[in-house]
Amino acid sequence: MARVLGLASLLLLLSPVACCADSPPVTTPENASPVTNMTVHPRKKMFSWNYQRNVTEHRCQLDTPPNSTTRQSPRVRGDHTYFCHFPNAVLHRGATFTVHVTAEGHPYRSVLDFRNPGKEGSGAVNFSCRIHHVRLMTCSWTPGPAAPTDVQYRLYRWSSMRDEDEVECPHYTAAPAGTHIGCRFGEFTEPRQKAYSFLVTGTSEQTPVPFLDFGPLKTIEMEKPDPPANLTVLHNGSHHIIQWDNPRTGSDVASGALYYELDIHREGSSSQEEHVFQRGNEINVYVMPSSASGAQHRVRIRVRFVRSELWSDWTVAKAFGPQKQGFPKGLYALVMIGLGLAMSFIFFTVKIYNSCKLERESRREDGYWVSLRKTPE
Repeated sequence: MARVLGLASLLLLLSPVACCADSPPVTTPENASPVTNMTVHPRKKMFSWNYQRNVTEHRCQLDTPPNSTTRQSPRVRGDHTYFCHFPNAVLHRGATFTVHVTAEGHPYRSVLDFRNPGKEGSGAVNFSCRIHHVRLMTCSWTPGPAAPTDVQYRLYRWSSMRDEDEVECPHYTAAPAGTHIGCRFGEFTEPRQKAYSFLVTGTSEQTPVPFLDFGPLKTIEMEKPDPPANLTVLHNGSHHIIQWDNPRTGSDVASGALYYELDIHREGSSSQEEHVFQRGNEINVYVMPSSASGAQHRVRIRVRFVRSELWSDWTVAKAFGPQKQGFPKGLYALVMIGLGLAMSFIFFTVKIYNSCKLERESRREDGYWVSLRKTPE
């Protein structure tokens, strides 16, 4: 009986421990994470927070889909708010912000999940930006398939190479209903950066609209070059020498970073010769044997950057081929003009001469009759 009572007493002593062994530990101010007030500013790509007690080590981390992770050392403002800035992050698909800290020898991890607010399908789509005519930037987009009728979009741009405030589009283009669907940034007023990031926000009184962000987009991949300059074709007796100059570009690249396409077409033929592709040089030349151009041909050229798929417009086609006999059209016109001037000169000269001759004869005849009247009887 004593053994049974002893065993029962032992079970009673152990039962509180057994029932609470799997319970979560009680959080107290001493073991709670020191991280508080975590917030995200999606337009500024800024993650900020505060500490409720001293920490000895800390770092921040950003994870974005599909598999991108960025880590930074936090900075602090004058009001003791800590922050990390991710200017090149793409947040419209969602993100996870994490702060890892060590306080009083204990590690802590605080997580904030960010989701792009707004009605799915109402944000801007089909966004693209182009740099053209060396110093101009133009962007365009279309409203989402589920965009409300009163939606309005705004575009912001900033350099991805430094911390700076975004610049809003100065000149919007709009659809007939007034919805912004494009932007003309105009000429660059300062040295162009190597890459830019973009953000398109949306507003509506009917529903929140999700934003669309990009970055960084490399400048050289957005630039549409001007067509090649000064296309000429010379003939040295055995070959036709096609020459052209490198175009003006806003990107600081060597001539070898340019890639040319020559389209040589035989007039009167439905088939085209094989297009010629070659890298740029300080002096660009393509030599074509005269035997290969026994008929009249036309050549045009376009260019792109080696690391871009954005071609320039074609140049105006240049005709070349065998020399034609007879007067060139330009020389024939000059001869006809000269001949006309000569005939006019001869006509007026003869007219003046005849007029003077008649006047002299008239004077002579008048003098004769005067002399007769003065003769004494």
